[in-house]
Amino acid sequence: MLPDLLSKLEDMYPELVKIRRDLHMYPELSHQEVDTPRKAADYLRALGLEVRTEVGGRGVVGILRGGKPGKTIALRADFDALPIRDEKEVEYKSRIPGVMHACGHDIHTAALLGVARVLSNVREELAGNVVFLHQFAEEMPPGGAKAMIADGCLDGVDEVYGAHVWSSETYGTIGVTDGYAMASGDGFEIEVSGRGGHGAQPHLTVDPLVAGCQLVVNLQQIVSRQVNPIEAAVLSVGSIHSGLAANVIPDTCRISGTVRTFNRDVRTFIEQQIRQITAATCEAAGAVGTVHYRTGYDAVWNHPQQTGYIRRLAQQLVGEENVKALQPSMAGEDFSCYLQKVPGTFFFVGGGNPQIGAVYPHHHPMFDVDERSMLLIGKVFLSAVWGGGASEASPVAVESGLQA
Repeated sequence: MLPDLLSKLEDMYPELVKIRRDLHMYPELSHQEVDTPRKAADYLRALGLEVRTEVGGRGVVGILRGGKPGKTIALRADFDALPIRDEKEVEYKSRIPGVMHACGHDIHTAALLGVARVLSNVREELAGNVVFLHQFAEEMPPGGAKAMIADGCLDGVDEVYGAHVWSSETYGTIGVTDGYAMASGDGFEIEVSGRGGHGAQPHLTVDPLVAGCQLVVNLQQIVSRQVNPIEAAVLSVGSIHSGLAANVIPDTCRISGTVRTFNRDVRTFIEQQIRQITAATCEAAGAVGTVHYRTGYDAVWNHPQQTGYIRRLAQQLVGEENVKALQPSMAGEDFSCYLQKVPGTFFFVGGGNPQIGAVYPHHHPMFDVDERSMLLIGKVFLSAVWGGGASEASPVAVESGLQA
């Protein structure tokens, strides 16, 4: 039966392309999604699924109940876009100025809708139930996953699987990561307050810009000199703004950046050190530093049984040589919220293809991927559902992953 399902998905490829390109032309920003969830809900209703809308805000949940007993497996796709101008010259270029699907969420959504159509045609033969999670606002913390979970999207779910197209990996490959797959992502803003004045009379001022520059240097020593080298961590300052004129010492300097970690203790330690170093550096300059720290998504931790299950299925689909053991990424994803509630895994499907210009990284104005990646995502999802799911992770394994 599974080969027939995979073949049915391949037959749907023109329809998947049409769905994806419509989404790509009319993207919607996080927490502003209106037409996108409506399209997903309408599609699922037409298949005869049970559909809930406005789940957690703007989420859509479709439920397909199989005719035979079995597990309830959830499959997730996100559908929000980014505030980026689409610079590709293609017929499906974004029609919305300054908004673009620059991360592949249109690919994810179209693939999951295709899986829903294929499975809806064999519901009587299906063992268990399938929950289709169409999530809003993945790109903007606190994200949509947490709110959808609070609204019951995982109620009764035994396992959960998610996929991400990955432009840095070649089409035809599938990437699987054991344990930590993506980092937690926090943000910080620091305001250094001094006393401005004339640039020719610095002795009469408290220069926040000099203090801010020193602070940027000092912050870089947290990871390089205070975090155990065995632990992965990133602290990057992305912006520093101060003053408007060349001959005026300003009153304030504003610094912002990001922190990426896997280990929760390291995450907490870095926040503490940012606050301590800010206070000490500013005090030494006679200035005052105020830290605003924003806790973002937790790290994505893949459960071992479900990860092994997807790896085996992927090897059957594309061959062992095309299944990669990907290194953890310091990028963030709120799929972590689902994995803290239900055993599952988050895998990656290659979308890069130089022959069609799909060579740019995610969040780039020229971003695009090989649309056949939708078929690979769909085939893995279909295989996972039709195979009945993996054995559930033991409580010990789950707890160790979440607390590490």
